[in-house]
Amino acid sequence: MRRVLFDRKDEVMRFVARQTGESRYDDCSTIGLEKDGEIVAGVVYQGHNGPNVLMHFALGGSRHLITPAFVSAVFMYPFQVLQCHRVTGLVRADNVSAQLLDEHLGFVREGVMREGAGDREDFIMYGMLERECRFLRGRYFEALQRELNRIEVAA
Repeated sequence: MRRVLFDRKDEVMRFVARQTGESRYDDCSTIGLEKDGEIVAGVVYQGHNGPNVLMHFALGGSRHLITPAFVSAVFMYPFQVLQCHRVTGLVRADNVSAQLLDEHLGFVREGVMREGAGDREDFIMYGMLERECRFLRGRYFEALQRELNRIEVAA
């Protein structure tokens, strides 16, 4: 069974750091996805400045692990909770699968951050505007509502 994780910040942060080749992420918020007790996907948010937040999205396997509830939560947090009007994604230039994932999610490639990674690898900078996000309504939002109701009942 897969479930969205809102309460395991350190574990999700370490998962994302391992997947993205970074040692850690400081001053962050996280949302994770667990399958059968193991974290299989996670997002780290950093650098919220009002209109924008940085988002690092990591998968431990196939993008088919992602649930509609998870992807809705991932974008609901910056756009509805933080009230950003854009999200910035940074993807290593040597991680083509992550670039394809961001593009599949609807991010638009905006530029290159030269030597931005901890090991001096370049980052590809992606952006998504709130009006471009398809995960805030419809079946994605409905799935998130069901997940939140399930969490509430379990508590």
